[in-house]
Amino acid sequence: MELLPLDTPERFNLAAQWLAQKENYQWLDFGDGRQTVSPEWLKISMQRGSVVLRLFTRAADERPIGSVALGNINRQFKTANIWVVVGDKSYLARGYATRASSKMMTLGFSELGLHAIHTWIVEHNPSVRMTKRLNFHFIGRQRQCHWIDGRAYDRLWFDLLSTEHQEMLDVTHRRTA
Repeated sequence: MELLPLDTPERFNLAAQWLAQKENYQWLDFGDGRQTVSPEWLKISMQRGSVVLRLFTRAADERPIGSVALGNINRQFKTANIWVVVGDKSYLARGYATRASSKMMTLGFSELGLHAIHTWIVEHNPSVRMTKRLNFHFIGRQRQCHWIDGRAYDRLWFDLLSTEHQEMLDVTHRRTA
């Protein structure tokens, strides 16, 4: 698996196309209730340094199958949030989103110098299981704040410190060694 930078118009368009699909954007919030974004919005956010977005591939080739991002990057407080979208649904529930998220967190902790990464997941979204695999800690619930099809859902909040991510990588390495 590779994390590919958005360095061509085609990659920006592909990421925006996936984010424009209701089955993806209904779980997201890009600020002020914005759930869909344009390729131009993605590019501006990345230029400002508030977002690092990558496409991820399957192991066999360089064809992108999803996107993963660190958003709301705060370099002073060394924090960011993470989100992931599997764009090609034939790769759902096969571990790609988990591996892409782990690689993106490694980038955030090692290259950006982050200390903590957090995420929120709408209750009932199957991605909640992924937070356990990535060693995130449940830190709270924001009640009835996310609306999908006229119904309010809770957001479940999780965080991970850089030292906890390293520990997870060490455990994974020991298992495969």
